This record gives sequence, C-alpha cells and structure tokens, in this order.
Amino acid sequence: MTTLAPAPISADRLNSRRAALGMSHAVVAARSGVSEPTVKRILGGHIAEASFANVVAVAEALGASLGVDEVAPEELCRQQARRKAEQVARLVQGTSALESQAVDAATYSQLLERSYHQLMAGSRRRLWSE
Repeated sequence: MTTLAPAPISADRLNSRRAALGMSHAVVAARSGVSEPTVKRILGGHIAEASFANVVAVAEALGASLGVDEVAPEELCRQQARRKAEQVARLVQGTSALESQAVDAATYSQLLERSYHQLMAGSRRRLWSE
C-alpha cells in the first residue's frame, strides 16, 4: 500500500484552512499559544522567519499537521461544535439543578443535539469564540 506524503505547510494552505474554519487571527493565536502578530506573520507568508515550534502550533490549531494525520476542516468543525454543545448543555443542566429543576437524561440529550445542530448551521466564527 502506498502512502501519499501530505502537502507541505504553506501560508496559502494554512490561510485556506483558517478561512474554511471561520477562525479569526485572534482565535488561532489563542488556540495555538502563539502571539497574534506572529500568527499574522506566519499566515502572511513569512513562515521561514518563524520558529518551527510556532509554525507547528499554528498548523495544529488549524487541524493541519506536518504528518499524515491531518483533520479535514469539516470534521474539525464538527468536533468543536460537539464540544461547545456539551458546554451549553452542562451549563443549562447546572443552572437548572440550582433551581431544583434539573433535566432528565432524555431532555439533556435532546438539548445537546439541538445545540450541536444550531452551532453547525450557524456562523463558523461562533464555533471558535469562548
């Protein structure tokens, strides 16, 4: 079986992923732990001037990798929507429990699914906001 090498990391490739994910430079910076000016420099085509660690961190924040296991943008969005939907459902469950009105497992599951579908149908930028 032949394994194809991944496309090399380039500013164009990373910017395409950032656009497909609907992430701002600030979100990429927060997710990668790299300063926003450095993120902008890397995505602006100055990869050779950045440290290898920073380029890898930015690539991983965008679901890209230097290996074969790159995550497709749509899958990364689905994973993030699932995480955010779980946060929303836990918040609602916790607030309801404080008021002695906790929801049952079936209602919790419905809330989780509804939140997930709303996040997937909405703006991609909402997926990455805290």
